[in-house]
Amino acid sequence: MTLTETPSAATATAATAAVASPPPLAARARSIGGSPVRDILAVTARPEVINFAGGLPAPELFDADGIAAAYRDVLAETPARALQYSTTEGEPRLRSALAARTSARGLPTGADDLLVTTGSQQALSLLATALLEPGDTVLVERPCYLAALQAFGLAGARVVAVPGDEDGIDPGALEELVVRERPKLLYTVPTFSNPTGRTLPAARRAAVAEVAGRCGLWIVEDDPYGELRFEGERVPWIASYEGAADRTVLLGSFSKVMAPGLRLGWLRAPDALRRACTVAKQAADLHTPTVNQLAAARYLADRDLDAHVARVAAAYGARRDAMLAGLADALPAGSRWTRPEGGMFLWARLPEGYDTTALLPEVVRHDVAYVPGAPFHAGEPDRATLRLCFVTQTPDEIAEGLRRLAKGLGV
Repeated sequence: MTLTETPSAATATAATAAVASPPPLAARARSIGGSPVRDILAVTARPEVINFAGGLPAPELFDADGIAAAYRDVLAETPARALQYSTTEGEPRLRSALAARTSARGLPTGADDLLVTTGSQQALSLLATALLEPGDTVLVERPCYLAALQAFGLAGARVVAVPGDEDGIDPGALEELVVRERPKLLYTVPTFSNPTGRTLPAARRAAVAEVAGRCGLWIVEDDPYGELRFEGERVPWIASYEGAADRTVLLGSFSKVMAPGLRLGWLRAPDALRRACTVAKQAADLHTPTVNQLAAARYLADRDLDAHVARVAAAYGARRDAMLAGLADALPAGSRWTRPEGGMFLWARLPEGYDTTALLPEVVRHDVAYVPGAPFHAGEPDRATLRLCFVTQTPDEIAEGLRRLAKGLGV
């Protein structure tokens, strides 16, 4: 009779140590780092920290009852459909509702013009997959939304910042870059931009659209914040201007106006490009969750989203005012900052010689946080800049956070 010995502890340890290393990562995965915002949020997750770093909508302002009712109704009335696979393009009820909202805001749109995505961030990834070859040039604002820089970097694109000023992109500089660089597209957040909070004026939008039409430039116009206006007049989408209408992809999202946990976004694009993005989405996740889409459609049918957004925007306006009221005492003398008319962010620049990345650890020790501005730049960063989110905290919490910020900065 042959006996099998129980492995010794040393043998077992050797077997564990022999676990294979992961395969070599693709070059694009090796070259792109994680999100600095996510990294900061992980470090500052302590409840005592007043966090101006994250782009987090105020949870107490979510219409939780209305959203819960929409889910209950959908699951009670059409459970089989809600829990089943759906089409990649998106649920017809939701697409029709989105098309009606877009048309009512001045851009005639049919349901078939839209692709529902798992957040507008996925729309960016799908466009990068469908459009970009390694080495292609993408033009962006300076500074630019961080996750867009990630998406284009993962696609192997060469990202070039367009010069601008306090109003945003300079159309003349844009045309010079288009002629010289022959870019695949321009990416822009023209309304309440992330990270600056600024809005591209109507005259500049018309000029950008004219450059697009004359020079053959494609535009990706990202609009997650546009409905969160608390002062001033609405500015039309670039996509609505002659010249850009047939070469602009418009991105939208419910994350900032309904709830980010729904992960619902959409893109409006010409047929051929939308079909290419649909194929890319099939490879990514087949479709956006059916129950979330049907619940959102039910919410739009039963509730007044515009009235809800107006209430949220009013609260955000008061929070912006609270931050603006305290910034002069919180930042070093000579600092400058934007005054957004809506959205969630403002952008500050400290005097020459300040490095907001180097200063952050000391600021966090005072239980407050911001996002350094350097990662938002394609190319040479401006290390004296920072982004502040003013919507997550109440006015009293903002005032206390700014007092802590002043101490952390040594003001």
